[in-house]
Amino acid sequence: MIEHGPLLERLLAGDFICAVSDDNAYRHLANEETREAIDAYLRPLNRRLASNEDASVYFLAWRQLSDTAREQLSRQLADTVNSLLPMLEWLQLVQEALGRDALAAPGDVLKPAEFSAKCEDNQSLRERLERLATDNFFGSQSDQLDAQVKQIFKRLKEHGYLMQPHSERQVFVVTGKMDYLVDVVRFIRDEENLPIDADEDTGTQEALL
Repeated sequence: MIEHGPLLERLLAGDFICAVSDDNAYRHLANEETREAIDAYLRPLNRRLASNEDASVYFLAWRQLSDTAREQLSRQLADTVNSLLPMLEWLQLVQEALGRDALAAPGDVLKPAEFSAKCEDNQSLRERLERLATDNFFGSQSDQLDAQVKQIFKRLKEHGYLMQPHSERQVFVVTGKMDYLVDVVRFIRDEENLPIDADEDTGTQEALL
């Protein structure tokens, strides 16, 4: 398992691995033998390798829900649920501002300057952006549009929804973690028929993570 050491460390740290965030690691995980070897290693740790339905992103899940696992799972799910509403609003805002037919998906390229310019020219979009930027999830304290957009993209990068291939360029790429988020939303909406901001029970937590 030495050759998988760095990858295991990232997964255990909570990373989401996709073709955008790390194409080489993603290709390793797409190999069934590699997945089986990693799962065998993770078994004594009560963890397992998981993916979304399309296998566009890999991450770790608990194998059995012990008391410790339940406590950590509850914290993880609370963080995800708290981000759902602002993330969904951001996705809609990007779609409308940039005139796209669909929500931002893994591999899509986003430029903060282009997004700012579109919102600057539309009073409705600008007002929505200002409200979104001050949400606790994004936490902007500026009243300047450019600074608000910069803070939003910074937070999305910190949470793994975007990556910045070149630190000197303000160009971002959507990662596979966005697919994971959309799957969570679909589960809540279609399977449980729950409002996005509802408290989740243990059964829902198990199904999601």
